[in-house]
Amino acid sequence: MNYRHAYHAGNFADVFKHAVLARILTYMKLKPQPFRVIDTHAGAGRYDLTGVEAGKTGEWRDGIARVLAVNHDNQVASLLAPYLDAVAAVNADRQSGELTFYPGSPVIARHLMRYDDYLVANECHPEDAELLSAEFRNVHATKILKLDGWQAIKSLLPPKERRGLVLIDPPFEKANEFQILADGLMEGLRRFETGTFLIWYPIKDMAAANRLVAMVHDRPRTKYLDTRLAISDPFPGLGLTHTGLLVINPPFTLRAELEVIGPALAEILAEGTGAGFHLETHD
Repeated sequence: MNYRHAYHAGNFADVFKHAVLARILTYMKLKPQPFRVIDTHAGAGRYDLTGVEAGKTGEWRDGIARVLAVNHDNQVASLLAPYLDAVAAVNADRQSGELTFYPGSPVIARHLMRYDDYLVANECHPEDAELLSAEFRNVHATKILKLDGWQAIKSLLPPKERRGLVLIDPPFEKANEFQILADGLMEGLRRFETGTFLIWYPIKDMAAANRLVAMVHDRPRTKYLDTRLAISDPFPGLGLTHTGLLVINPPFTLRAELEVIGPALAEILAEGTGAGFHLETHD
């Protein structure tokens, strides 16, 4: 498979991932010291929802469009606000009420980061890398790289700030991608043990997903939070229905926040029976 995220931008998995990303960065800004965000598989930066790729799937209509159409209660609205502000920022010039663009993780991160917090966005797909470079041309405290994502982990860690977030969102193009992810994650933790890691993974092979979490669980003195969102039981034609996020060294506030926004998103994004939210922590 030649993976291009433009086909899936703004879908339910993006909503969940980016809402959590926004909560982590909001917490990190509470301390005055600068931090670094390293996005190892950054994608194109922003995605045209009126383009050919997004038009073929329309996944964003059952993702971010649903979230924006709901009047959330005050607590949910407050927790989702940083994420939704980043979505609004890339659509500030739109003339119609419908979304035109969806921000990828590096655009969301840069929107939420402070002036001197440093962003490194890495993407090896040639076309997406060019789009990413254009998106961030002449942006302060931002570097774009075109390395293999797993090589980026070896090259970029630990960050000089010794404080930061590593976002690992691989394309899962290969049959052994979970093992590749596990190896890359262990290398990252060896180099930057105190850093916060946010890892996205699809849940099509439940056993493989569980092995990844078990590997982290068995690592001595490793704090983590594993959270999963399902929009339905799997059925033919729907594609991905379960998504997971593994957060290592999570902010202490994140569990309580997810206990609010996770069930709300599961209800909003549900496609049928089997929709739900799961959260597991290890301190």
